[in-house]
Amino acid sequence: MARQSSSYPILCASFNQDNSGLAISTKDGFKIFDSNTGRLCYERAVGAFIIVEMLYSSSLLAIVGAGEQPSLSPRRLCLFNTTTSAPLREMTFLTSILAVRLNRKRLVVVLQEKTYIYDSNSLEILDTVDTVPNLKGLCAFSPSLDGCFLALPASTIKGSVLVYNVMELQSHCEIDAHRSPLAAITLSSNGTYIATASEQGTIIRVHLVSEATQSYSFRRGRYPSTIFSLSFAPSLHLPDILAATSSSGSVHIFSLGFATNQRDPWNLSSTITHLPSDTVVHHKIEVNSRCKRSSSFLGSILPDSVNDALDPADHHVLHAAVSAGVRSYAVVRKVDKIADASSSEFSSCRAVVSLITYNGYFQEYTFSINNKNESSWSLDREFNLLTFVSDSAKSS
Repeated sequence: MARQSSSYPILCASFNQDNSGLAISTKDGFKIFDSNTGRLCYERAVGAFIIVEMLYSSSLLAIVGAGEQPSLSPRRLCLFNTTTSAPLREMTFLTSILAVRLNRKRLVVVLQEKTYIYDSNSLEILDTVDTVPNLKGLCAFSPSLDGCFLALPASTIKGSVLVYNVMELQSHCEIDAHRSPLAAITLSSNGTYIATASEQGTIIRVHLVSEATQSYSFRRGRYPSTIFSLSFAPSLHLPDILAATSSSGSVHIFSLGFATNQRDPWNLSSTITHLPSDTVVHHKIEVNSRCKRSSSFLGSILPDSVNDALDPADHHVLHAAVSAGVRSYAVVRKVDKIADASSSEFSSCRAVVSLITYNGYFQEYTFSINNKNESSWSLDREFNLLTFVSDSAKSS
């Protein structure tokens, strides 16, 4: 997650690449938790941090200070070893660091108008991507080495997104997804899908990265809302579920694998331009609006905004999970499919959805849906992240 408002006790929150661990920071320091058990694994009270990123369940963290003291400059990235509680390497940049992403091969550092790609092992700089002004540090990263992509905003006036191949060090495509600027982006862990939401927050679109074509268009609601987070379920192939949180306080689940609607039912494929490897990142893409219209009779006579509203949405909502306006971050940690004994098809799907609220709570829900599109939610766990004390501290 990028830099967040200091009005919340939690300054930043993130899950690791397989969602098995989570990190939060406050004005006092940061904490690392095991997502499966809720156990507090590590904490360090040395001041405020705006970025804390884990590398799977290893001892390596990428941390950036909030600037409230000279040693914690927002321009300095520290690669930190939790085993020795010591920095391994520090890197200083000309402007504030807005986001950091990493896997076992690549380290990505996002600044306001530049993004740097490093080799994770040698820390050799591999590429520099010039971007449009990215004040929020908006980005998405797929950690899989087989489909390792980085997504960044490609426009400040519309919802265009640049998809960059981090392993091959070249631009893959630019997708014109929304009319309004982007508010949220996520990539599936294997780089198969990308989901986007604009500042309007009413429509969430999902594109297939390899073909650069729109696969789903979901309506979150009729009224504008800020999308705080988007997250695909883990999957070796195509993810089944997309989760979203918004300023309304709701958690939204959109079903892909279990979707009752067919892929791109109104033929609302966005215009995509594949980019050669030497293309300058901030070049704009010309959009042919005729290509965005539906080939159906109604689609041919309705404006795009109305046509989008007709997209069938396999949409399930947990209302009032969080107080309205409180920032939240949800991930789908696990999905189990239950087979029908009388056929080879799946009869139901059960997902574990973990939620961090920036007022200091962790919640975990089980979301269940059957092949009749009937769904239910149950709260399994909840605890306060701010007051949680480690076992060692309890025994001392």
